Amino acid sequence: MRNLLYFIFFNFSLLVTGQEMTSDRLGQLFEEVAETVVENGNSYNILYKEKPIFCIFDERANRMRIISPIVEREEIGEKEILNALVANFHSALDVKYALSDEIIWSVFTHPLKELSDDQVLDALDQVYLASATFGNSYTSTSIVFPGNTKKEEKHTKKLIERSKN
Repeated sequence: MRNLLYFIFFNFSLLVTGQEMTSDRLGQLFEEVAETVVENGNSYNILYKEKPIFCIFDERANRMRIISPIVEREEIGEKEILNALVANFHSALDVKYALSDEIIWSVFTHPLKELSDDQVLDALDQVYLASATFGNSYTSTSIVFPGNTKKEEKHTKKLIERSKN
């Protein structure tokens, strides 16, 4: 009986710990779902549902990010920037909108080894959706947390001057 318990515990612990994510496994997963995958040093250039997406990884630092360029900053107004910031709180869940080198990006960042296959594929979908819905619904999934999902038009407030007596 004791041997049976050890056997069950050992096999269960293997299921719980799982396999660590590696850069090679990332590439295999991308190959399964993307139109094009090109490895370039510590990154993958991916064409996914006709959108350019990049995965940058550093196994020694245990970090990775999946990113997609959306639009140049100069091509959008303040309203789009504010809507993206609101979406970062309500509707862009594991993905965030970010600005780097004057380009708006959809970005997923995570420790590399701790990722599961499903999380990588979900992250790829979320980066794609956040990029595709920018300027419209600003969402990365069908889930939206309650609250304001778009920045409302700003009502102008008049300043009241106080007279000093």
